[in-house]
Amino acid sequence: MNSNNTTDHVNGYKSAGEQLRKSSQALMPVILNQDNTEGLYDIYPVHSLGGNKIFNGYASLVEWIIKQKTVVIDGYVGVFWDQIQSAIDQQITNVGLTVNWIDTGAYLKPVSEIDAIICPFLGEPESVWGTKCLLTLKDFFDLEEFTAQSPDEGYDINIVVGTGAALINWDAPIIYIDLPKNELQYRMRAGSITNLGSNQLSEPFLMYKRFYFVDWVLLNQHKKAILDKITIVADGQWVDNINWVFRSALIEGLTKLSNSVIRVRPWFEPGVWGGQWIKQHIPQVNKDIENYAWSFELIVPENGLVFESDGYLLEVSFDFLMFSNKDQVLGRDAAQFDNEFPIRFDFLDTYDGGNLSIQVHPRLKYIQEVFGENITQDETYYILDCKDDARVYLGFQEDIDAVSFKNALIESQNENAEVKINDFVQSHPAKKHDLFLIPNGTIHSAGANNMVLEISATPYIFTFKMYDWLRLDMDGNPRPINIDHAFNNLDFDRKGSSIKEELISKPAILKEGQDWQLIHLPTHKDHFYDVHRIDFDSEIEVETNNKCHVMMLVEGESIAIHTSDGTEEIFAYAETFVIPAAAKNYKMTNMGKVKAKVIKAFLK
Repeated sequence: MNSNNTTDHVNGYKSAGEQLRKSSQALMPVILNQDNTEGLYDIYPVHSLGGNKIFNGYASLVEWIIKQKTVVIDGYVGVFWDQIQSAIDQQITNVGLTVNWIDTGAYLKPVSEIDAIICPFLGEPESVWGTKCLLTLKDFFDLEEFTAQSPDEGYDINIVVGTGAALINWDAPIIYIDLPKNELQYRMRAGSITNLGSNQLSEPFLMYKRFYFVDWVLLNQHKKAILDKITIVADGQWVDNINWVFRSALIEGLTKLSNSVIRVRPWFEPGVWGGQWIKQHIPQVNKDIENYAWSFELIVPENGLVFESDGYLLEVSFDFLMFSNKDQVLGRDAAQFDNEFPIRFDFLDTYDGGNLSIQVHPRLKYIQEVFGENITQDETYYILDCKDDARVYLGFQEDIDAVSFKNALIESQNENAEVKINDFVQSHPAKKHDLFLIPNGTIHSAGANNMVLEISATPYIFTFKMYDWLRLDMDGNPRPINIDHAFNNLDFDRKGSSIKEELISKPAILKEGQDWQLIHLPTHKDHFYDVHRIDFDSEIEVETNNKCHVMMLVEGESIAIHTSDGTEEIFAYAETFVIPAAAKNYKMTNMGKVKAKVIKAFLK
């Protein structure tokens, strides 16, 4: 198939002039802006690869491709394949060479057949949840016809292009084009991409469900399977440009991170209950939008790692690190969790905002049997900041009656009637540095005027809302209410005076020195992670004991981290970072004038 006769991609992009991404957040720059102020929260944290490691532009990439003559260009769903093919084709044509393009979209099974095989994993059409897909990427292709294709010696260059290209199994170098999950979703919201194997757009929540339960599962498995065969990794988030790196240099960078210190690129989203704290404290976010409800500080199924060389930036998904270096990252816990990083940090901003929905998360057996997850959504709320009137809803009143509560929720949903939540659910005053414990099955919500650091197990989308204060979503539509799922999971024994005793952590000093304290903030027996806080004036040394530490400066100005391999990084207030198990030990130095307080979450 020559370049003048290409097949339209099932995962194509809109024509020039149409909106390609829908987001209030700026696209990450191709080249590093050197004007960032050190000591402030940075939304583009980078890890240096050294000089001459990341290369910019299609001209440099095509120069390499021409030398190979035959290449395979694979990559993630949501990549603008037509744009990439056009840019490469133009460069090859400019030097007078011919190219034979083999497009993976031509060998996908019919849309109706793909729809049929994935249907069992998508749940009910109106539901926001499905079940983790048990298929493989090969199941989407007419593999016999695809693998029968061979290079055409009548052309100077032969290129297989598109998601799944490596399945052709040629003896040729593989270029893998990755795409950050936030940019994938911005493209999804703009309607500029479709799901893998689909030729039509759906409501964003349906597309996200299919991405989460089908596309991402298959493509993450595929990425892991071909990782050792990849020669080049490229960043596909820019429409008219590309940065790329040889896999060998990337692996060196990942290995460096897995022995020192890691910070992912955070991303930010508004919401109906969103607040103003993030806008006030994080200078680089867009201040022109109404609010921020979330920051994905460390939700690694959707965060990326940004590398830098000669100013050029390149982002890869966090799973590259886990696929290549899970043992260094997780240490003694790698055997249990494999490639799944088990802890997440995120912000819930209700400062001058509203209450979160009254909600519950699934019990372990339920999330495994119904949704195909391995671990469940056990959470805690650490109060990073709050106003004097801030409260957290947690646990039932002593006299809770399940039938009366359910009837009140159903009446509210059917008649748009207010529920007197305090008749059923307790609320507790929130103070800075409090830790509220939310094991699965526990009814809860963060009230207005909190800045919550949510420390949790990694699962993050399984929230069963029972009452949402009669609000509409950001587009003016009713928000989903999940009463049946909720009542299949609620623990009605979590009530009365036991809540203060069992679900509000009671800090205790474990160790102390002249100017430091190690404070234990005990979690619930059902949590598989624990929480410490390290308060210090000058500096302190910490051993990892072959455990991964997930950390944040929760009070103070900034700190320096010195790891045993000689790495030094500075982190500002409210920045999340990870010390992998293989770092062995590290020193924290307080760079500010007030006491530093650092949260440390780790597996029990």
